[in-house]
Amino acid sequence: MAKLISVHSFRGGTGKTNTVANLAGQLAVGGARVAIVDTDIQSPGVHVLFGLDNTHGPSLNDYLWEQATIQDVAQDVSDRVRANQAMSDGGALYLVRSSVSAGDIARILHDGYDVARLRDGLKNLASELHLDYVIVDTHPGLNEETLLSIMLSDTLLIILRPDRQDFEGTAVTVSVARRLKVPDLLLVLNKVPSGVDRGDLLKQMDETYGAETVALLPLDEDVVRNASSDLFSLTQPRHEWSEQIRVIAERVRV
Repeated sequence: MAKLISVHSFRGGTGKTNTVANLAGQLAVGGARVAIVDTDIQSPGVHVLFGLDNTHGPSLNDYLWEQATIQDVAQDVSDRVRANQAMSDGGALYLVRSSVSAGDIARILHDGYDVARLRDGLKNLASELHLDYVIVDTHPGLNEETLLSIMLSDTLLIILRPDRQDFEGTAVTVSVARRLKVPDLLLVLNKVPSGVDRGDLLKQMDETYGAETVALLPLDEDVVRNASSDLFSLTQPRHEWSEQIRVIAERVRV
């Protein structure tokens, strides 16, 4: 049975989507069958890291509007991974992107969609593609769709920055996750400036949330310059940021 990993942040700008894409790439390189589902329908972006634009096939929106099956909208992006790093036997990576068409986004905002259909789609995707992991890139904040993803999750990975607003908002998400009895709750602190006392940061995280902080991702100019043009952890495997992504991948494999 596939493990469902939801990746969430209370606020935008945390680097959540970049983390999602790189985590999925690392799992696929290790031989796992993985799918990313971009449920950030109001502001989608994962597809950019795989060199896709809005004309590359059907989207999650088409599935939600009953114009396609979930398998129809899952695009095999394994070659994008292989172009940067060898993939172990059996590894594969699929992407279910959301549409960036202004009309499609406006329709979702106006009409919404059947959340139960999204739930069924995640289950069917895992079954039909024989997946090991389904990674859901959620919309920042808390809404009906996000709560569904959290509730269904085997692992919830919360991304935050060393910022007071992020710390406060994340506390809300952690509280909700505990009420929903998420089996595995993990925190990732991203964009950590150089020179910061990391031991003190980890202590603050533990005292604030009482949950496992699995990685500290550095704020780094090389990652910024990459500008979502590729999967940085595969193109720069020896970089500290990439090493921390591998730490996350090892932890979610447990």
